[in-house]
Amino acid sequence: MESEKELLKDLIVDVSSTEVRIALQENHRLIELNTESISGRSFTVGDVYLGKVKKVMPALNAAFVDIGDEKEAFVHYLDLGLYFNAFDEFVRKTNPNTDNASIYSDIKIGPILEKEGRIENVLKKDQMMIVQIVKEPISTKGSRLTAEISLAGRNIVLLPFAEKVSISQKISSREEKRRLETLVKSILPKNYGAIIRTAAEGKNAAVLVSELKNLIAKWEGSWTRIAKSKGVQQLFTEYSKTTTILRDLLNDSFSNVYVNDEKEYHDIRKYIAQISPEQEKIVKLYNDKTPIFDHFEVTRQIKSSFGKVVPLKQGAYLVIESTEALNVVDVNSGIRAKTSEQEENTYEVNRYAAEEIARQLRLRDMGGIVIVDFIDMESVEHRNELYKYMCELMSKDRAKHNVLPLTKFGLMQITRHRVRPATEINTMETCPVCHGTGKITSSLIIDEQIERRLSYYVNDKGIKVFTLKVSPILGAYLSRGLINSYLGKWKRKYKCKISLVEDNDFSVLQNEFYNEKGDKLDS
Repeated sequence: MESEKELLKDLIVDVSSTEVRIALQENHRLIELNTESISGRSFTVGDVYLGKVKKVMPALNAAFVDIGDEKEAFVHYLDLGLYFNAFDEFVRKTNPNTDNASIYSDIKIGPILEKEGRIENVLKKDQMMIVQIVKEPISTKGSRLTAEISLAGRNIVLLPFAEKVSISQKISSREEKRRLETLVKSILPKNYGAIIRTAAEGKNAAVLVSELKNLIAKWEGSWTRIAKSKGVQQLFTEYSKTTTILRDLLNDSFSNVYVNDEKEYHDIRKYIAQISPEQEKIVKLYNDKTPIFDHFEVTRQIKSSFGKVVPLKQGAYLVIESTEALNVVDVNSGIRAKTSEQEENTYEVNRYAAEEIARQLRLRDMGGIVIVDFIDMESVEHRNELYKYMCELMSKDRAKHNVLPLTKFGLMQITRHRVRPATEINTMETCPVCHGTGKITSSLIIDEQIERRLSYYVNDKGIKVFTLKVSPILGAYLSRGLINSYLGKWKRKYKCKISLVEDNDFSVLQNEFYNEKGDKLDS
């Protein structure tokens, strides 16, 4: 398996009038696909709202909150955070005629909420509260919320109304931990805490100070909106999905970020200049006439990766079925050539399948419980090796997950944290002949059908010159006979000119009319 250093990551950003599609490729292979809507309102993980409590549910120890979505959001008592009282006091005290900075710094953090407390003692109907989305609306369920607000940056996560500075366990050097903790504590204003991320290791003070100032400005920029209106509203949103992916994944292996929109291009360059100035040059503006997803073969990979059946190497394939609570993946050897060593052959197919399954989970953003039915293996060693290999493959997945060893029946259970609906793309195309009904017009009357349309174009639309595009089989049928062919009869009857063009990609009875300019005519 390739190491992290050998992986080349390309981010391809396709901006249209209605949405931004973001494809992450590793060594030119599609790994993640995200879509961000431009028009319309969306409720995305990380967005922060001023919400209104609609219903307090003592039996659930939770409450439903209005954040402007048609489906009410949900917050549990345990998600209110230790210092909810400080946030609540701040919301109540802010108003346009006071110095909100003084109010914020004067609020005492504490006492903390009791771990075994009751929500009815903290929240009341119509109470306003600051909340953040941790799980997007899925199916019939509204957003899942937390009242413990955090603002994530590349190197630091800012925590309003917190006291601690925590450091990533992945930073092993004690000296570096001490340096970062001392630095961040020295620049944090009162009533702020922080989490120092792994990416901060080795970063100089100027970079960390700049990022921290930006995060604080973002949080404090929402105070004016809270003060002016105590109604339900969005206070601020997370960065765009493009910058979120760059924030979490950008490292030395990133080779290129291609963007087909000039404004987005400048925004991304500006963002990378803030978080990693030496990599600003990797952002490139794409100006070719070929659609950007077609040029980088993203479209082709989408078509081949999102179907129910996903092909593997040498004839093997996966069958993926999804329900509301469960995803099932069946591994099949298909027509793959058998070797003399059946056990080795099975193990090899299962390894190929594991690679594709790890990719599919990220690509489709599948969550909940995933049951994988691998091909049965007799060897305990092979089962253990496959389990270790799957854990290694899944280690790159940013979503929280857990992989369990194979059972004696060859089943592997994977749980993966789902924070947004799974990506579903319909890779099927409507049949141009039956239009999705599964039935086609009788071949005996195809000539009548074509003539009826021809009559309409000539007599009602006044068109006299046509190109009729058909399949080779239908073309032979319409032009057989030198004098009495259907084509000859129509030319004489309607006093028009018809050029017959055969297209090998057309189905048997498919046919299309074009005018003299080459424009397709509606059927």
